[in-house]
Amino acid sequence: MPICSSSSSSSFSSTKSWILHGLAVGAAVAVALGAHAYLGRSGKFRSRVIGIIPARFASTRFQGKPLVQILGKPMIQRTWERAKLAETLDQVVVATDDEKIAECCRGFGAEVIMTSESCRNGTERCNEALQKLDKKYDIVVNIQGDEPLIEPEIIDGIVKALQAAPDAVFSTAVTSLKPEDAFDPNRVKCVVDNRGYAIYFSRGLIPYNKSGKVNPQFPYLLHLGIQSYDTKFLKIYPELTPTPLQLEEDLEQLKVLENGYKMKVIKVDHEAHGVDTPGDVEKIEQFMRERNMA
Repeated sequence: MPICSSSSSSSFSSTKSWILHGLAVGAAVAVALGAHAYLGRSGKFRSRVIGIIPARFASTRFQGKPLVQILGKPMIQRTWERAKLAETLDQVVVATDDEKIAECCRGFGAEVIMTSESCRNGTERCNEALQKLDKKYDIVVNIQGDEPLIEPEIIDGIVKALQAAPDAVFSTAVTSLKPEDAFDPNRVKCVVDNRGYAIYFSRGLIPYNKSGKVNPQFPYLLHLGIQSYDTKFLKIYPELTPTPLQLEEDLEQLKVLENGYKMKVIKVDHEAHGVDTPGDVEKIEQFMRERNMA
């Protein structure tokens, strides 16, 4: 899954401007739909938010990935530390089915929820973890465990986008796709409509023009792994039958779209780095060294 990081202070400003634009559009939709009908006792829509980091040891591409060292720290620890900086999260937990990961996380102070090995993806693991918590939440943010440079501003951005769009049950983030990643199936692409809602996700290049080549003038979008859900929807997600497009692309967010649910998308101006294979570790460590990131 992609990993998101900013390379300069200007990038932070650009990211915030994109997020604010997305929130403004979402807020207009909320007003049009009568968002007051959704408000709870607090007077805020979907105000209680938890971040869950699903992590598993077994992986066909990179076994034990959450525990791999990134400049002296386990990757899962770096992800947790970044998530804790988000202002919108009331709580951050790690959900895992592996005792080695659980022991590591408890060692650096994270709260751990043990989940079953039968979870087919991170969304189902988040749902199981949610059911085991004593507190009730309105939004769950699924923070990929292989995102050691995730920016807290992006976490806050997708939470606020979902809070501002009562017709959506899901929110996520995209950034500009680099030309060299256009045909990499590990880099998931996304297309959105004029109101900032997802149309489709694919491992292939979308849109795909008749020349079969990358159009350097087209603003292709790269999906970042982070996503948030309305908890009511999350509870029914595992009961939804797997869909043809979801199975063909092996992308769980397609099951949401194929079942007719809406997904809000914000664009952020951040560099994206994937830790999908062992070879990606050296790349991200080099990235961090160049920017003096401890």
